[in-house]
Amino acid sequence: MKWNKKHIILAIILPIQMLLMKLVAKNPEFIEHYYSNGIYPTISSFFRIILGWIPFSIGDLLLGFGLFVFIRFIYRLIKNRFRNLIPKLIHLVAVFSVIYFCFYLFWGLNYYREPLAKNLHYQQQKYTTEQLQKVTKHIILKLNDYQLKITNNDTLKVENPYSQKEMYEMAIAGYENLSNDFPQLKYNHKSVKSSLMSLFQSYNGTSGYLNPLTGEAQVNNRVPKTSYPTTTCHEMAHQIGFAAENEANFVGFLAANYNDDIYFKYASYRMAYGYCISELRKRDKELTKELWKTVNKGVVKDYNASFKHWQQFKNPFEPLMKKGYNAYLKANKQDKGVQSYNYVVDLFISYFESSTPS
Repeated sequence: MKWNKKHIILAIILPIQMLLMKLVAKNPEFIEHYYSNGIYPTISSFFRIILGWIPFSIGDLLLGFGLFVFIRFIYRLIKNRFRNLIPKLIHLVAVFSVIYFCFYLFWGLNYYREPLAKNLHYQQQKYTTEQLQKVTKHIILKLNDYQLKITNNDTLKVENPYSQKEMYEMAIAGYENLSNDFPQLKYNHKSVKSSLMSLFQSYNGTSGYLNPLTGEAQVNNRVPKTSYPTTTCHEMAHQIGFAAENEANFVGFLAANYNDDIYFKYASYRMAYGYCISELRKRDKELTKELWKTVNKGVVKDYNASFKHWQQFKNPFEPLMKKGYNAYLKANKQDKGVQSYNYVVDLFISYFESSTPS
């Protein structure tokens, strides 16, 4: 195999890009102004316009094709007894260099933008257990209220009547309402789809993902339907530039809560309660038990059904995949890895203490 100058140049550029990203990470104001609120909205709109109308996931197909090519590369390397190993490895690094560049240009730079709390003018500080308890109690009241309005019986589990495609359409209305109070959270050009790899996502414990190379929001269509509205809104939040998981959780909560549909509102408080009670359990287990007793039995049945759903996909490879995802998040300015999702509680407390939620 001949040496390819283009491959060598691209391979050399990869570590240079990584060094530049270290510098970029130290300038969130620059990213916020020139990227997240500058060129990114144009880039993301472009991809959503040209791919949003296609009924299936182009991103999933690209991932599948990429995995096939990589496996074929390894197979041929072994079959040929590692002949021309160095040129082939340089070729592989060159491909990664291009993907790395596209990832950060098309979406990934949003990891380094200013915090959403600053954008929303929240004065965040370390919250107390008393603050967390107060917010959790409020969330329980709203959650119980919506469950009772839907079922007319506090012991019945909520059954979401909508199809996945219906919820993709309905989610837009929540963002439209939300943009009236928060213009910076406006969503245009829908590109939300059920993932072709939903079964695989279930086994690795994920509810959805944003494909940064195509701008498509991919939702695991096997997710319990009572949580589907917030999962969909979460992935849409990634699309409008909120890469951090806790921020996407919060925007997803807002978009579902601002929706006029009661099943979306129920889902928003269902999600908020899950995170808040989880954090409270770390501080005061007895208080957590007492609060659980105030939750309607129908809501408890919903959580139990969701737990059983995910248990059926437990497998020995899931922890390994989560470790990989954990490392990915830490490499992109989310120091707590998968625990970054839980940081949404800070935003919940700031929101509920500074506004009167619907």
